[in-house]
Amino acid sequence: MSQHLQFDNFLLLVGKLNYTWTNTESLLIHFIAGLARVDKETATVIFLTLNTTRARIDLVERLSKLDKTTREQRSAVLDITSRLLGQAKLRNRYNHCIYAFDAEGGNPRTILMRIADRKDTLKMGQSHPLNDAAAEDIEAAINELALINQAIWQVIQRFDFPR
Repeated sequence: MSQHLQFDNFLLLVGKLNYTWTNTESLLIHFIAGLARVDKETATVIFLTLNTTRARIDLVERLSKLDKTTREQRSAVLDITSRLLGQAKLRNRYNHCIYAFDAEGGNPRTILMRIADRKDTLKMGQSHPLNDAAAEDIEAAINELALINQAIWQVIQRFDFPR
């Protein structure tokens, strides 16, 4: 199989990761509606107004920590947001990177588009190879996101959050 075909397959896997992530993240709308005690339309406006995953998860976590939220709801929601955040690093690696190719036809790699400020230096361009291990990591993340998606629906039903 050519290097080009392998890279195309890898990109399809990244696309599946993005789809799975976005679909699962959108379920936070139901958590916002249930925890803030608003209708789904209002929760959707709130969700879409927040333009980062981190902001959306922060909101859901903060709502779950209000005194009016039961301990049982809080525990269920925080467990799910923790699991979701656990998958964010990998997702971000493949969504906020440059794909670099070796002139000799070696494996492509990602280069993170992030600058890390250190005390007196900058660190940038952290690189990861696109190999079988990377593909396995993405497949594992997709599977975990599917389980998180199911867990979210169970919480929505269990606490009768707006659907």
